Amino acid sequence: MQIGPKQLIAAGAGTVWLLVTAWAWGGHATALRAATLGGSPSTLETTSAVVGRACGINSYTQTAGAQAATPAQSTQISDQAFKNVQLLKGIPVDEFMGTMGLFSAALGMCCLECHNEDWTFDTPRKRTARRMIAMTDTINKTNFNGRKVVTCWTCHRQSDRPAVTAPLDVIYGEPIFWQPDDLFQQAQGAPKPDDVFDKFIQAAGGAQRLGAVTTIVAKGIGSGFGGSLRSPAELFAKAPNQRTAFIHTVDGDKTTTYDGTHGWLASNVTPVPVMDLTGGELEGARLDAELMFPTRIKQMLTQWRAALPTTINGRSVNVVQGSGKEMTATLYFDAQTGLLTRVVRFANSAMGRVPTQLDFDDYRDVSGIKFPYKWSFAWTSGRDLYEISEVQTNVPVDAAKFGKPMPAKSKIR
Repeated sequence: MQIGPKQLIAAGAGTVWLLVTAWAWGGHATALRAATLGGSPSTLETTSAVVGRACGINSYTQTAGAQAATPAQSTQISDQAFKNVQLLKGIPVDEFMGTMGLFSAALGMCCLECHNEDWTFDTPRKRTARRMIAMTDTINKTNFNGRKVVTCWTCHRQSDRPAVTAPLDVIYGEPIFWQPDDLFQQAQGAPKPDDVFDKFIQAAGGAQRLGAVTTIVAKGIGSGFGGSLRSPAELFAKAPNQRTAFIHTVDGDKTTTYDGTHGWLASNVTPVPVMDLTGGELEGARLDAELMFPTRIKQMLTQWRAALPTTINGRSVNVVQGSGKEMTATLYFDAQTGLLTRVVRFANSAMGRVPTQLDFDDYRDVSGIKFPYKWSFAWTSGRDLYEISEVQTNVPVDAAKFGKPMPAKSKIR
């Protein structure tokens, strides 16, 4: 995949808000995309600092929840949280923000290239975007029974104007590999998912040692693209499925929490002080928490199937995919070591599936189990790098760590 210069700028400025989950940190990034297709926070501080964040500084992109689910009465809804929302009404705020991330990634643009400092103002590009939403919706309803087969990415591919004519240099140049994001069936000749999981459990320390881990506490550093904006972070996890991550930036703490049932994101640069996680995003939070204690890996999703092995960074990997109610995840395991190398998750949104990708490296021994000390976290608005410096297991963790976070002091409201 090729990254355009605008993405490099935005990603380079982005501050990490999420630190580790032990085995497949499917972090839940949420963007300052008060940039809405006609939306904005109910009130907004229009300062140069906020303008900077809108183009990537301290910005986060939320992986989307599911459009199909009817939000609960208490769920934060797009047209209640933002002003001048005309098309993407009645969906959860986290799904709305994930949709904004898809627009940004597909067009290769940051927020202020469609919006100005008054987020409610209808710029020409916002009006065009609304027409594009209606167009893709009509195409999908007419040709694909409403399935979101055609998306912004289908035509734009990081350009504000879709290419019309095939460049001959591209046709006859070095092929660009686009990783397929299709759902797949069990491939003939592929390893059985159970065998791949069993090898992983054994490589990670064995079921007995992994099962003896009841809590994990980790400290480290998260950094934006190119190693910029390094910030300390903490992770707390408790078996079987509780997890909270803190990032202590100069602008205040960012917190992601899953208490076993509910999930939240709190940050001073998100559209709402405490964002409820819903749909596929909530399932992603559960996946993160469950993977902290991977002996339950087979129970996390259903309909596990394996594709034929492929390669990542020149190494052979076994590929398995599972389905949840509102999320799909593809896991890649090093064929030689058996350890988890990559997780790619897809959550539904109003305009298509939103991807999150995590890559893992530098596994080390921690209390008899293997724990990755380095990884990258990529979403639709950037890519961050993570380094762990300290990990403890089976230490006391205050139950309050997994409660609903307190609202951060917002800088955009």
